[in-house]
Amino acid sequence: MPRVSRAQADSHREQITDASARLFKERGLNGVSVADLMGAAGLTHGGFYGHFESKDALAAIAVAHAFEQSAERWHKRIAGKPDAAARRTVLVEKFLTAQSLKEVGMGCPTVALATDVSREPAAAPIRTAYLDGLEGLVQILAEVEDGPDAANRRSAALADYATMAGALLLARATEGAPLSAELLAAARERLLPTSGSAGTNADTRAGSRRKKSGT
Repeated sequence: MPRVSRAQADSHREQITDASARLFKERGLNGVSVADLMGAAGLTHGGFYGHFESKDALAAIAVAHAFEQSAERWHKRIAGKPDAAARRTVLVEKFLTAQSLKEVGMGCPTVALATDVSREPAAAPIRTAYLDGLEGLVQILAEVEDGPDAANRRSAALADYATMAGALLLARATEGAPLSAELLAAARERLLPTSGSAGTNADTRAGSRRKKSGT
């Protein structure tokens, strides 16, 4: 059998990582085997251990990769938007759509992997990968939040992202029932108030931030 070149080996590793990031989000960490992952990458089962020490090692790498993909998508969405408010709006709106509800494998790993990761040992590499990835997304959101200083913007981003992720998680768990769409709509209204409720909710958010900043 001809020896695989370094370029081919790197390409195969990337294929496995891409396929694993998608499958882990779709089926969970324990819902796919090494054979499933290699098959999705278009490679044979036997070549797995030439690239990764174990499935657990791959899982940490795949989760980090999934978050990198999400961060890249977020940056693309906000590129060219005229101001921070417009950038925040597009991030929230895109996250809380029916399309996001269904695109589990291509969507954000925060929601898809939260339950599985929470069951892993505290020292597991995948928990570090998840934490680092989540921090990266929170930072992007904090940069488009309104607030007098970085601490207030981070606090707002954490609250907003928790609302977004929680709504999407519950909407997926109740998909097919009216409650699913209601959850997404309620989260959008809370985060992006419109019409008559806009002033009230916006003033509440602003007042909370002023209180925290002491002004």
